[in-house]
Amino acid sequence: MSRTSAALEPPADAVRPVRHPDAPAPGELLGAHYEHCFGCGGGQPHGLRLEARAGEGVTLTAEFTVRPAHQGAPGLAHGGVLATALDETLGSLNWLLRKIAVTGRLETDFVRPVPVDTVLHLTAEVTAVAGRKIWSTATGRIGGPEGPVAVRADALFIEVKVEHFIDNGRPEEIRAAMNDPDQSRRARAFEVNP
Repeated sequence: MSRTSAALEPPADAVRPVRHPDAPAPGELLGAHYEHCFGCGGGQPHGLRLEARAGEGVTLTAEFTVRPAHQGAPGLAHGGVLATALDETLGSLNWLLRKIAVTGRLETDFVRPVPVDTVLHLTAEVTAVAGRKIWSTATGRIGGPEGPVAVRADALFIEVKVEHFIDNGRPEEIRAAMNDPDQSRRARAFEVNP
């Protein structure tokens, strides 16, 4: 029996993903796509501040440290925070495809508790693409990149146009992102799953 639901199984006509020629080079830090993103931005005091690096092909690695503000049960990371870390990691993959995409479905398996002050080591890869749909998978490990699996997820992202954010986001944040004087940051604000 497959670990993922039928909704997360790519169709027979899905193709292998192709890294965009303008994607960041392997080993390059992706940086925050938006300063106020809870997942990767530095502008959220209790955000994850997840740092992702491009890998080979359409893969990446990421890390974040579970801080006391991220706990659910005493001394342990909240499951929703762990799901957010997986979602942010999976969404960052879209930067390697140079596609604007949002999470359509995310299935998360919680394998073992993640203590506060632990660094979660994440790996992710795009597994298939069909039309506007992008399938990907991620794993989070504790105790190092080869440590025991703590969480894992499979996701389906849907490619959207920038109007998705313009039409649905709060106007003041949309204007601020679109008027950012840093051209590269402005271009990235809508590139990954915010």
